[in-house]
Amino acid sequence: MINSRSSTSYSTSHKLHPLSLLAQLISRQVSGCLTLSAQAAEWRLLFNQGKLNFATSSTDAFTRLERQLQALENPVSEPVRSQMRRLFEASDEVDEVVSRDYRAICWLVDQQHLSSEQAAQLIGSIAIEVVEPFLDIREGSYELIPATRIAGIPTFCNLDLRPVVELCQRNARQRAVGQPVTQQLTSTIMMGDRTFNAQTSGMNSLGGNSGNSRTTTANPMRRTTYTVACIDDSPTVLNAIQKFLEDQSLSVVAINDPVKALMQIVRSKPDLILLDITMPNLDGYELCALLRRHPRYKRTPIVMVTGNTGLIDRARAKLVRASGYLTKPFTQSDLLKMVFKHLPAKTQQP
Repeated sequence: MINSRSSTSYSTSHKLHPLSLLAQLISRQVSGCLTLSAQAAEWRLLFNQGKLNFATSSTDAFTRLERQLQALENPVSEPVRSQMRRLFEASDEVDEVVSRDYRAICWLVDQQHLSSEQAAQLIGSIAIEVVEPFLDIREGSYELIPATRIAGIPTFCNLDLRPVVELCQRNARQRAVGQPVTQQLTSTIMMGDRTFNAQTSGMNSLGGNSGNSRTTTANPMRRTTYTVACIDDSPTVLNAIQKFLEDQSLSVVAINDPVKALMQIVRSKPDLILLDITMPNLDGYELCALLRRHPRYKRTPIVMVTGNTGLIDRARAKLVRASGYLTKPFTQSDLLKMVFKHLPAKTQQP
């Protein structure tokens, strides 16, 4: 369990669920530095109230940084990149929180080789490269360094991790079936009441406002909103799900009558359906089978939500082609993990 007020650590290697870990950091609006050691590498993710300030890994950190600097619309020159590597790559100065490549980015901005807007764009591009292998970690150790230890570190953007994770998951699925990785995705970052879009090399990535007095200028766009339909005859469960999923990027449609659910789903066109199994008149298995017969919902993610934990129940869920199985009682992080896993990636329109 993540606690944002104190350092949480596991010194010995143990099984990890990165998606669930990120879901906890987001839902609890954690501030601090997550350091994770696994597979002879180290990851560092800086967070501010559940938003990502920077992500890096020790594997080829400066090679990755230099590649992304070259890919900017106005690339950083080779002499400056060489000077940056001499100053920071082999530096004797070691900080358990601020990585050398992040110090290098701060130096580039301070020396006016990068604007704050470019730094935000750069950090978004690096995050996509770093997060995808991070999601594949299955064993390791981690520590959450509290926010008091990172006070005063310059920040250039606050990235919403959801679109980053969505893109990484989609790219992983495409690689698994031998399809070309998507090179275009429009994503946005919410900075208070403002929305920004930033474009990086080969793909639209995540930009944002600087954490200092400098501001990022970009065209405002409508933020991606997902619709999640929750079907359960219990008002208590529906209220809990709505509270757990309360977020500007999620629109929750609560349905307490399974008989009327089909029409309400057709009307609301959800991106994901959370479906209780044990309901009067029409149980979840029957409703799931009906939805799968509808042309629009043949592939819509449907997650069965139930207190039943038996293998037979899971087998029945597979027979009606349910996408997932969430057991009651569940925590907010359990629910967010399931939602992150099954929500499809969406491209925004202006």
